[in-house]
Amino acid sequence: MTIPVEQLSDPTVRAFVAALNANDRQAFSAVLAPGATMSDDGSERDVADWTEREIFSSGGHMDVEAEADGGLALVADYRNDTWGAMRTAWRFTVDGGKVARFETGQA
Repeated sequence: MTIPVEQLSDPTVRAFVAALNANDRQAFSAVLAPGATMSDDGSERDVADWTEREIFSSGGHMDVEAEADGGLALVADYRNDTWGAMRTAWRFTVDGGKVARFETGQA
């Protein structure tokens, strides 16, 4: 059972997931804080390079299964044209209504 995006608890995380699923680069950039950072499976990545490769040019999509920590931690089925589908964990640091950091990896 998935959680509809509009029902995600944290409004900033909700905007992040909605922009990702809509493949909306402008909305996605707007939800990120200046200098936002991220990691994938414990390795630091360049946000712009990673999001272009793993989300925008490969049709990334997230179906959220569960949330915790007030909506700042998600478990989701993530899929894109490069890797197919996988169960992933996402952790967000939100500051001033923007995502300052996100960490993702296989769950």
